[in-house]
Amino acid sequence: MNDPNALDHAALASYLEAEIPGFSGLAAIEKFKSGQSNPTYLLMAASGRYVLRAKPPGQLLKSAHQVDREFRVMKALAGSAVPVPQMLHLSAEDSPIGRMFYVMAFLDGRIFWDPALPEARDNDERFAIYAAMNGTLAALHDVDVETVGLGDFGRPGNYFERQLARWTSQYRASETSAIADMDRLIAWLETHMPADDGRVSLVHGDYRLDNLIFAPDRPKVLAVLDWELSTSGHPFADIAYQCMQWRLPHASGFRGLGGIDRTALGLPSEEDYVAAYCRRRGLEGIGNWPFFLAFSFFRLAAICQGVYKRALDGNASNPEKARTYGEAVKLLSYLAVKLIDKEM
Repeated sequence: MNDPNALDHAALASYLEAEIPGFSGLAAIEKFKSGQSNPTYLLMAASGRYVLRAKPPGQLLKSAHQVDREFRVMKALAGSAVPVPQMLHLSAEDSPIGRMFYVMAFLDGRIFWDPALPEARDNDERFAIYAAMNGTLAALHDVDVETVGLGDFGRPGNYFERQLARWTSQYRASETSAIADMDRLIAWLETHMPADDGRVSLVHGDYRLDNLIFAPDRPKVLAVLDWELSTSGHPFADIAYQCMQWRLPHASGFRGLGGIDRTALGLPSEEDYVAAYCRRRGLEGIGNWPFFLAFSFFRLAAICQGVYKRALDGNASNPEKARTYGEAVKLLSYLAVKLIDKEM
């Protein structure tokens, strides 16, 4: 069976040599195993190493897999307080691989897949890694979107209303069986929608530890990756989404911090992490926290459902792993319902 994610080496090599100054001698293409949305590849060439990120093959949901948005936001953030890789090229849809892609510079650093940070030297480094992650998120939300040319990057109005409508639609379009907890969660979010408080920031949309590259030798963030879900929206969506990590079980595919003795490892509590973010941004605190958390569980569940549906349709980036995402939808919606039941 042909791999739908395989790339045409010869066609890509000549195209990149023509489009990227200095690019030469494409020797090998290696697909990264991580990532379920947009397939990502390491390009090894005589001129150096590069990263190519493409739309997946096959029929795609409307407004999903917008690699051009990723390219645009990272290009706009170059030179800002938010570190990003150097953007080199964005192709059109009729590219040599048959779909849109972009190429960026390769960064040599550390990606931490386990939030318990077993590879860290000691508790001080673990704490410093979380502090750097927190500081980078605060810096992102302090970016002036008009100044960096992203004033039109999101639509006006209540961000959470828009996002709930978008992801409910995406979820229904990829639904494969009824999940009672998801139905209840959607209904609860609709009836507990907070009023628009006017806060607007550049929002990453998938801000978590393994979407950051850290320096090889110190707890410094070299780059924030995977901007596909970025938009102009409400900053509390990002901090709540990241804080799901504290509530997801460590034993699950999500590798959360649930069940981990965080104090013994030098890791901050959820409350301390949120408080540090608020201090960095000059905020007194975050009200309505249960809604923001429940929304984050819902949105991630909707994303997982889309990955699962693509696996069933045969065009997932990592088909074997993608099929487990069907169970993840049930776990996420269950945890969210537990959360809202506690608040009632």
